[in-house]
Amino acid sequence: MKFVFLILVILSANSISAQNLLKERIWKISDRKRSIFFDKGVFHSDLKASNQMLQGVRNSYVSARGYERVVFDFASQNPPKVYGYISEDNKIYIDFFNTVLEKAIEPVSGVKYVKGINFYNIDSDGLSAEITFKSKVSVDIFYLSNPGRIVIDIKK
Repeated sequence: MKFVFLILVILSANSISAQNLLKERIWKISDRKRSIFFDKGVFHSDLKASNQMLQGVRNSYVSARGYERVVFDFASQNPPKVYGYISEDNKIYIDFFNTVLEKAIEPVSGVKYVKGINFYNIDSDGLSAEITFKSKVSVDIFYLSNPGRIVIDIKK
């Protein structure tokens, strides 16, 4: 009986999959726009993880620029430490370390590529965001200081 159970476990292990960081492109976001757009992979910042408050999210699309911009605004001078994943199912998952919501965030409107942004409280010290897109897109992600902002430029 134990042998049969062991065989079943081994066979089912091949069908289990997780995020394989060895196969993902990993990049550190910087404090300037690079105009290098990615459509999958892992990103992070090495910013100091101090207490943060997300004040709001805003977006814009200007056809002359050719991309939509989503900006996460924070109450402090610098943005929080982040870790994120651009998935192949038209979503970006972002974890903001030591961050809380100031209030309920108004949904983004009048957008070109963004379908919606949802927020989830991980615990008392963390906030997660899920950005869903209408179709397959590429993104350029960077941060700005004074005041702290995380900026995501989106294009097809």
